[in-house]
Amino acid sequence: MPTAPLAVSRRRPNLSLLADRCATTRALARVHAAMLVSGRLAEDTFAASRLLAAYAALSPDPAAAALALLSSLPIAPNSFMLNTTLRALASSPDPAAAFPFFSRLRATGALAAPGRHTFPFLLKAAAHLPLPLPVAAQLHALAVRHGVHLDTYVANGLVRAYSVAGRLRAARRVFDEVPERNANLYTTLVSACTQNGRHEDAMAGFDEMVREGFEPGGAALSSVLSACARSASGGLEMGRRVHDLIAARRGGAEGAILGTALVDMYAKNGAIREAVEVFDGMPERVPATWNALISGLAHHGHGERALGVFRRMRREGVLPNATTLVGALSACCHAGLLDEARRLFRSMEEEFGIAPGIQHCGCMVDLLGRAGLLSEAEEMIRRMKCKADTVIWGALLTACKNHGDIEIAERVVMEMLKLDPSNHGVYVVLSNLYAEAGRWQDVDKLRKVMKGARLSKIPGASTVGGSPEQPEPSPPLEKVLV
Repeated sequence: MPTAPLAVSRRRPNLSLLADRCATTRALARVHAAMLVSGRLAEDTFAASRLLAAYAALSPDPAAAALALLSSLPIAPNSFMLNTTLRALASSPDPAAAFPFFSRLRATGALAAPGRHTFPFLLKAAAHLPLPLPVAAQLHALAVRHGVHLDTYVANGLVRAYSVAGRLRAARRVFDEVPERNANLYTTLVSACTQNGRHEDAMAGFDEMVREGFEPGGAALSSVLSACARSASGGLEMGRRVHDLIAARRGGAEGAILGTALVDMYAKNGAIREAVEVFDGMPERVPATWNALISGLAHHGHGERALGVFRRMRREGVLPNATTLVGALSACCHAGLLDEARRLFRSMEEEFGIAPGIQHCGCMVDLLGRAGLLSEAEEMIRRMKCKADTVIWGALLTACKNHGDIEIAERVVMEMLKLDPSNHGVYVVLSNLYAEAGRWQDVDKLRKVMKGARLSKIPGASTVGGSPEQPEPSPPLEKVLV
């Protein structure tokens, strides 16, 4: 019997899907043309919305491209299409483009009444602005005017935008006003508290989330563990409870992200045994996992163990990054292993292709300073490719104080005052060095500098008497140190 001919598909190509896959505006223009020829744009609002989103994502001027396409459509754009475009603009490399587009929509009446689906995209764009607060506050007022400020999705965007602006109190007020919260809103609050350094508030918010019966996802769990790692009190106890929660709900298996967060939490709280247990029990580790354990061991004085973990990392073929090397050099500092640190420091660029940063150099300056190699430490600072800050100069000044090196201390003080003229503490350190060396004339000269600048008194200088005297004219510090 003859074989029946194959049926030819008369289905039109999925042009909406093709629009999403375009990588250039030229390719997108061809899909656009096919949509016009096939009549798709006249009957399919979803296809039009995908085309709008693609133009907004690919165009160098997303707002202009979106407006041009909207004006050329054979159908009137609906709110779904407009919100889709807003979402694409908010997620584009230039999220600020969402706002002139939104303003045009309101001015033309195309979106006279923005709703609960509009504000989350605008607030997302606001959170990515260099100065998010003014825009977030205006959007908040507009949301109140349209009666959607208590919607959980709108409130979620407000909490995030206010927290990015550093206004955690305003974020908390928004959260507290919402009558019906969900897991996403709690997660955003916990993350906001953590990112703003309010670690105890983050733990309290997470505790409330669990009590209210919401199951925390990965973002909430990792955020609260980060808070537990940095909390001034109660972090370890709360971290253990979170660990129990993860084990109960995930069958004892932690993924790389949560496992790393647990290692970091235990290590930063000094619970080294538990940190190692979690680390060893992880089926998969990422560089951040190794970094968390190495840094935690080094921070709590287990320098040799930290270096052992670093060597194990190398043996297992995991490539260290800049953070790993900070931890390893810090371990050398805690263990007093100068030669090991020198070898590691030299190998950074040669072996790993990592240029030493200020933290790596700071570790070396600390080690050299403790060993009394102050000239070498000063030379290292001056040869640094990155600009030295007051922290690294301060480490050298502390070493000068410990070893009684006035000559280098004077140069260090000059460098620190260039960076921070209001750093009064350096005068006190230098004055004490002069006094310990019996150089009382230099102490008197320095006192005049301090009086002239109206700085805090040097210990031993009396302030007993009536009204303060007019300060004597005093030479600049450069003249004193000559």
